[in-house]
Amino acid sequence: MSRTTTTGDRQATGFAQRPGRGRFNAAFFRLMGPYLERSLRPRKRRVFAGVAGDVAEIGPGVGANLPYLPAGAALIAIEPNRYMHDGLRTAALRSGVALDLRERTAEQTGLPDASVDTVISSLVLCSVQDPDAVLAEIRRILRPGGSFRFVEHVVAPSGTPTRASQRLFRRPWAWTFEGCSCERDLERSLRSAGFAEVEVEHYRLHTPLLPFNPQIAGVARA
Repeated sequence: MSRTTTTGDRQATGFAQRPGRGRFNAAFFRLMGPYLERSLRPRKRRVFAGVAGDVAEIGPGVGANLPYLPAGAALIAIEPNRYMHDGLRTAALRSGVALDLRERTAEQTGLPDASVDTVISSLVLCSVQDPDAVLAEIRRILRPGGSFRFVEHVVAPSGTPTRASQRLFRRPWAWTFEGCSCERDLERSLRSAGFAEVEVEHYRLHTPLLPFNPQIAGVARA
């Protein structure tokens, strides 16, 4: 049987709750989830394979990654957007995952040093305020030998039509998706974050969401 708990500390430091956009994004990812999963599933299966121990997820949204956790797993969910919480709780019940839901930002999880074995994320580092601070926080909470497993969208190569579309849609995209940037070189951030080892695969989705299509997936080890 799954259970859900929410910590008493509900300070989502640095995150502005926006009812209109918050509800829109929660609905968008519930509706688009199956479509996105069909495209992302091969990478998620590879990257999230063998996840075990104490697991934290940065920005789980409405729970797209819960099916990739082992049966009976427990998850510490760092999700500042409270409009995602109902969908996340429902998904946790459906997946049989024990959910420890914390309304915090990824820059300040509130977790102790070296307290988790694995951190996972998908389509999240695009929207955090400070990706370098988030990666430093992930390293802080990982136990030695632990891993950060990620599937993220990134900036396209210069001079490509996709890069031009990312520049063109930068402002409306960020406004609609609550700060999401299509122009982050997350591989460079990962490789300079101090992890012992970083494995990155570049690939491209083929969706109508052109600025979103350049992607990376991989594992960074503490």
